[in-house]
Amino acid sequence: MSMTGVLRPGHCSLRVLDLEAAVKHYTEVVGLIETDRDEKGRVYLKAWDEQDHHSVVLREADVPGADYIAFKVDSKATLERLSKSVSQFGCKVDYIPAGELKATGERIRFEIPTGQHVELYAEKKRVGNAMGDINPPPWPDGLKGMQPTRMDHWQVHGMDLDGTVELFTKVLGFGLSERVLDGDRLMAAFLTCSTKPHDIAFIRDEELQDRFHHVAFYLNSWEEVLRAADIISKKNVSLDIGPTRHGKRTNDLLL
Repeated sequence: MSMTGVLRPGHCSLRVLDLEAAVKHYTEVVGLIETDRDEKGRVYLKAWDEQDHHSVVLREADVPGADYIAFKVDSKATLERLSKSVSQFGCKVDYIPAGELKATGERIRFEIPTGQHVELYAEKKRVGNAMGDINPPPWPDGLKGMQPTRMDHWQVHGMDLDGTVELFTKVLGFGLSERVLDGDRLMAAFLTCSTKPHDIAFIRDEELQDRFHHVAFYLNSWEEVLRAADIISKKNVSLDIGPTRHGKRTNDLLL
């Protein structure tokens, strides 16, 4: 996979019913670090080894879910080129000015065939990982919870899986790393824009559009996944599935 164009997952904006309870969960249980808040009441968080200002944005709402998911691209020129290509594909593109989201440059937003809103952006403030660039230690002091190093991928569901895969592969330049077939019918597609097994997974839903299943965070080893499972038990957090293994070199634990 050529590291040009779309580089990697950048951030997601999540709606939560109780903002402070959600912040407590993401910082004390998951182990993210709060980096900022804004006048709209949004809270910004990142994993400890991420260099950019944030990878998760939380806002309080009456209905939980995801507002959008965003990928970082390599330049402003790429952002403009992809904006035109996405528009030609048939998606309405909206421009969001720099600064609307803290520490983030201009973004484009469009609705994909499975119903989710996707953003692309080229610039975000670099805040580092609190260890410096000279003789850094292996990790910073004071980490809490599961201590993920970075946001890894998302899984979303919707009806027009074929259209979304076409958009991501032919327009955005993603590679198809895995797929699930029912006969000739595509039921799931795992797509990558980097060297990871997948950066986003799309699952066909026969009835509903715009479903957000999960955001995944990366842990360095199977032992760290098991430790995360112990934290879930200790904190009495609802567990969907896991610990388990699936696909190419992937260990999962779904909250």
